[in-house]
Amino acid sequence: MSNEILNTLLKEYEQKKLKAEMDLGKRKADLYFKFPELQRIEDELNRLSFETAKNLLNKKGSLADFEKKVEELKYKKACILHDANIPSNYLKPYYSCTMCNDTGYVTNKDYKTEMCSCLKQKLLDISFNKSNMSNLDKENFDTFNENLFADDVDVSKYKFNISPRTNMLNIKQKCIEFVDNFDNPEYKNLLFTGNTGLRKDFYVKLYCKRIIKKRKNCTLSNCYCIT
Repeated sequence: MSNEILNTLLKEYEQKKLKAEMDLGKRKADLYFKFPELQRIEDELNRLSFETAKNLLNKKGSLADFEKKVEELKYKKACILHDANIPSNYLKPYYSCTMCNDTGYVTNKDYKTEMCSCLKQKLLDISFNKSNMSNLDKENFDTFNENLFADDVDVSKYKFNISPRTNMLNIKQKCIEFVDNFDNPEYKNLLFTGNTGLRKDFYVKLYCKRIIKKRKNCTLSNCYCIT
């Protein structure tokens, strides 16, 4: 996936985030006009936060006193909203993704920044759209059913001393190994050959999808089957 596509998506995220915060500003302005007490409570909360931070730096005051005052103000605020039948999240931005707040990135349990699942999905969708592949919801490793293939060994018919089912499972495993070693230059490429109707394209789609999920570039235009 190119940096250009990622940067374009991040600009879209920035616009969504900005819109959500601007909409919140309008909601607050309308609400504070109707309920001036809410504005006074919000101003007092902001003042307390500033003064408490300053006092803690100067080792003055008590954090417990601050927390008590904040809880009292929040309770008053919640009561006003409840009496007006206004949902508690009305004074928060309505982000499209509540995990990353429309930034595209989250902080994991190790306090490291990583790409949010919503941004990963967008990149994945773009990769699929560019891959010239279809029916990916139906044609993937999860829906692969080995029971569709015969379990009988018939060398005269199949030219193998193993059953078609075992053969297909071996092919599936090779496809998975190919994907898992996609970045390894020492690993051999795959070549699919055979008559029409043997589901060669199906297998190509299987590993292309798995590769794309690893956020690697892969399209049917650079995957070949020989009939």
